[in-house]
Amino acid sequence: MQTRTSLASALVSLLAIAAAAWAHHSPSAEFDMAKRVSLTGTLTKIDWVNPHIVAFLEAKGADGATENWRMESNPPAWFRRVGVSRNDLAKGIGQTVTVEGNRAKDGNLYMYMLKITFADGSSLELVNNAVTEASTQ
Repeated sequence: MQTRTSLASALVSLLAIAAAAWAHHSPSAEFDMAKRVSLTGTLTKIDWVNPHIVAFLEAKGADGATENWRMESNPPAWFRRVGVSRNDLAKGIGQTVTVEGNRAKDGNLYMYMLKITFADGSSLELVNNAVTEASTQ
């Protein structure tokens, strides 16, 4: 009986490791890193979760219809390491923002966020190991 319990425990551990490895991926696996796109719309939500934060944007499409974009970025630990908190991004919720990033290779309304410019003109540019803050003041 103890052997079965140990085997089951080992199997659960292996599945958990495999799921974590699958969930964490390089941005170039899913996003077209050669094409940078820019969107302007209303920031509706920030999910400050692992393995990557996710922001949501309502923008007008070419046909005038509302499009709901999902934007992934670096993990919360990365943001904390470079001195950016959830509140630094959440200040834009309900406001018009402009987001630049790389669109999903499959064409879905999904992008890897590289820069966000807030209604007050300030922005956060997300680069490899730092965040560049710009202000119009």
